[in-house]
Amino acid sequence: NDRWCIDISDELAEIIDTSWASDRLLSPYHIYLKMAYHLSQEAIAGITQFTLPKEFEEKLFEFQQKAVLIAARHLHKRGGVIIGDVVGFGKTFIATALARIFEDDFFLETLIICPKNIVKMWEDYVHKYRLRAKVLSYSLVLKELPEMRRYRIVVLDESHNLRNREGKRYKAIQEYIQLNDSKVIMLSATPYNKTYLDLSNQLRLFIEEDKDLGVGPENYINNIGGRVQFSGRHQVGIRTIAAFENSPYADDWRELMRLFLVRRTKSFIRDNYAKEDTSNGRKYLEFHDGTRSYFTDRIPKKVEYEFNPDDPNDQYAKLYSQKVVDLIHRLNLPRYGLANYIDSKSAILPTKKEEVIIQNLSRAGKRLIGFSRTGLFKRLESSGYSFLLSVSRQILRNYLFVFAIDNKLPLPIGTQEADVLDTFIERDVDLDDLEEETFINFIFDEETYYNKAEKIYDLLNRKYSSRFDWINSQLFTNSLKKELIFDSENLLEILKIGKDWNPDADRQLNALYSLLTKDHPKDKILVFTQYADTAYYLEKEFRKRKMKQFECVTGDHENPTALAYRFSPISNEQPKIEGTIEELRILVSTDVLSEGQNLQDGHVIVNYDLPWAIIRLIQRAGRVDRIGQKAEEILCYSFLPEDGLERIINLRGRLTRRIRENAEVVGADEVFFEGDPVNIQDLYNEKSGILDDEDEK
Repeated sequence: NDRWCIDISDELAEIIDTSWASDRLLSPYHIYLKMAYHLSQEAIAGITQFTLPKEFEEKLFEFQQKAVLIAARHLHKRGGVIIGDVVGFGKTFIATALARIFEDDFFLETLIICPKNIVKMWEDYVHKYRLRAKVLSYSLVLKELPEMRRYRIVVLDESHNLRNREGKRYKAIQEYIQLNDSKVIMLSATPYNKTYLDLSNQLRLFIEEDKDLGVGPENYINNIGGRVQFSGRHQVGIRTIAAFENSPYADDWRELMRLFLVRRTKSFIRDNYAKEDTSNGRKYLEFHDGTRSYFTDRIPKKVEYEFNPDDPNDQYAKLYSQKVVDLIHRLNLPRYGLANYIDSKSAILPTKKEEVIIQNLSRAGKRLIGFSRTGLFKRLESSGYSFLLSVSRQILRNYLFVFAIDNKLPLPIGTQEADVLDTFIERDVDLDDLEEETFINFIFDEETYYNKAEKIYDLLNRKYSSRFDWINSQLFTNSLKKELIFDSENLLEILKIGKDWNPDADRQLNALYSLLTKDHPKDKILVFTQYADTAYYLEKEFRKRKMKQFECVTGDHENPTALAYRFSPISNEQPKIEGTIEELRILVSTDVLSEGQNLQDGHVIVNYDLPWAIIRLIQRAGRVDRIGQKAEEILCYSFLPEDGLERIINLRGRLTRRIRENAEVVGADEVFFEGDPVNIQDLYNEKSGILDDEDEK
């Protein structure tokens, strides 16, 4: 009866009756719709909040347009996004459209940081789509980024290369982003490699350690007994990225990545965005002008060639012999474990700089030595010639140190990696600086190696001194020189076993040549190898055999993208090359072309050797299995290691284990973190689908 009150009992009862608290049973379908609505709120907000520039509406497929708008929501709300669509579905195009939205709507400018080999491709995108952007390669980050003016949008292409937050480049990029309050667009089909920290390290580039993310690792928290126990164990905020780094649970990481990741798989796109051709049952995407891009099947194939391990005259049999295996296992590889040879009783004290060098050497240990030994076997799996060349280089490097020790000169030590000296001598020295007689061509006596080492040492000291740290050779024990000479003697013995190497009798090379000229005489073919030595060997032998429309590209090439355009002019919109003598049919490449390039004018891939990581095979196939591919099938040929060599390096076992690790995180279909492991035997048995992205199994 209070005149200041009204009875709302009926209204309250109605509200409760229509809410989740009602005692009415709801149908599973309506519950599903409610869940779907809440889970898709981010996507709905992005689609309604932002508008694509007109020119991108006509060029992007529907699934790409949705990715741009959802990514725009993440970028605007949280300051960063990872565009993680599988290989071949236009991440570069999506990032370009995303950057244009923020340039147009918020008057920002863009800095694009990418691998050196795709700088030219990005510069073309900048010009074509009128971005206010600068392109910078990762290799120039340390030199140029500290003085770079402010860019509010930073694109990090192939961001999985920034998994190590202790790296100098990582820290330089992180500092730039934080100082300039830049928004970050990351591109990677493979943001996860080995651990969940691969993901958090990329996110840390733009997320501060104590930032409240709004979500925490609930599975981990509940498993250890609750929030009080978590706070007692970990001195970090419960809803921070540092909190997630303590969780081993995929569900926690899925919840975190939901806030920052836009990822669709091939099967998801095919099932939700593709049309079906009723004449053949194939699924396709339709371009704005009505042309079609059909989905393809990846077909793995083995390359067979004769090999008789019991034939004493077979040059591969000689190198695969037990004697060679035993000689490699006898190696001490002291250059990869220099910390073990520091003389604690030396009368000479190290300088402060040398003390830092010694501390860095101590971190390598036996692991680097074992890796280096296995690397020799891996070279053998790639090519007998590359293996012998690597052995010859090992001897030369040993005598470089021996010469320095004999003359009480400092030893050159790499400042970035423990084996930088090897890489430097192989790739970075200007060969014009070396006289003709200093080239290595399977030398068989120690004196000649010693003399060549003297000349190279003089060159390094005069012209390339700043690229190395230098440490007094008198700080090491006498056993260092003894083991360097011991290793060189064993390596020389291996070299003598393979001294009669004849490329004309190289069965692996001949099998490849037959595949290129007889099995696929008209098709465009990409040949991938891990090693520049193998690529140059193939180039030399193909030129001797008068192969036409052929080129070779490695990381040393000044402009890899130019050769990509010559191989695939249609997909790269290069009409002046198409049909001319400039167009290539065969391209031999290291993995310099396995990322970021459009090569879908071809449909045949050859893995001349098998990489350590299965993802490399997938990335290679992804160069041709892309939107715009005309062939129905992608043929993926692989030269697989012989059983005898496999027993030594356990390459198949290593790949099997890595596939299982990846499958647990990358997952199946559109699920990012779960899925069944791939059986490596399927690769050897040519099972269809084995070379699809792991998350499509």
